[in-house]
Amino acid sequence: MTSPSYEVHQPQFRGMVDTTSLPEAIARGFTWAEGPVWWHGALYFNDIPAKRMWKWQPESGLSVALENSEFANGNTLDGRGQMISCEHGGRRVIRRPDPKDPATVEVIADRYQGKRLNSPNDVVVRSDGSIWFTDPPYGINSDVEGYLAESEIGGCHVYCALPDGTLIAVATDFDKPNGLAFSPDETRLYIADSGAIRGASFPGIDHTLPHHIRVFDVDGTTLRGGGVFAVIEPGVPDGLRVDHDGNVWTSAMDGIRCLSPEGQTLGKIVLPAPTANLCFGGPDGTDMFITASDTVWRVRTTRRDAATCLRNQGPRT
Repeated sequence: MTSPSYEVHQPQFRGMVDTTSLPEAIARGFTWAEGPVWWHGALYFNDIPAKRMWKWQPESGLSVALENSEFANGNTLDGRGQMISCEHGGRRVIRRPDPKDPATVEVIADRYQGKRLNSPNDVVVRSDGSIWFTDPPYGINSDVEGYLAESEIGGCHVYCALPDGTLIAVATDFDKPNGLAFSPDETRLYIADSGAIRGASFPGIDHTLPHHIRVFDVDGTTLRGGGVFAVIEPGVPDGLRVDHDGNVWTSAMDGIRCLSPEGQTLGKIVLPAPTANLCFGGPDGTDMFITASDTVWRVRTTRRDAATCLRNQGPRT
């Protein structure tokens, strides 16, 4: 088994991550941990196959936040500090207004043109209040991470839900769209394609299929470009985040990659198990929390999430 470590590819990586302290395992014992988000002073994340949402606090440790999460996957926060979640089981994107009662939800999107979504996977909120999410079939491919079903839409798209409830398919040429994040000025959108993963329980990877991140120019709800930003090997890109300087942090088979805005690898956080997602949080917003198979890790950084910085600045004009 690979031990947690760092790979420094460019000198500036040492100023981004505390490479003198190894990644710290803060929680273990999950089936497939996903969707980390820092919410009201705690880390929330999902164990998808177990249908359970967990909560971790620095002072008190781990507790169950929600016994039945309906195979929830990716989480983020909106401009009002409410959690936005993607449900595989419910095949919908929902809002959780109250951390004291995460079971209370409001439905944001569950159908496109009258047809049920596949299994929303990951989500990001733009400063104008629009909610952008990906919709691969991992939750309907089997009963492992959702409920076995046929796709009603017949494709795997990226969507934008406007504040008035309008749902727009903004990208329809993906195999399995997955993690996504905006650049700090919201003029670029990075979207992972994890098409190389074929099964719901991730038994194998076919690298002849997509395992890359694409980048789009954003004009309102119109995406242009979409060229390959970075190819991820080994494994595939899953969840990703962009920091306040525009660097892209993405999960991979062997941990987390840090890529410059130009796509250059600056460094890696090497972990011993396939890695699903990450977020920035903690008291100062600079702790990186990483969900990697059965374990959640914490890494000390000098980075902050670009989306969090925008929320703190208020709406863009």
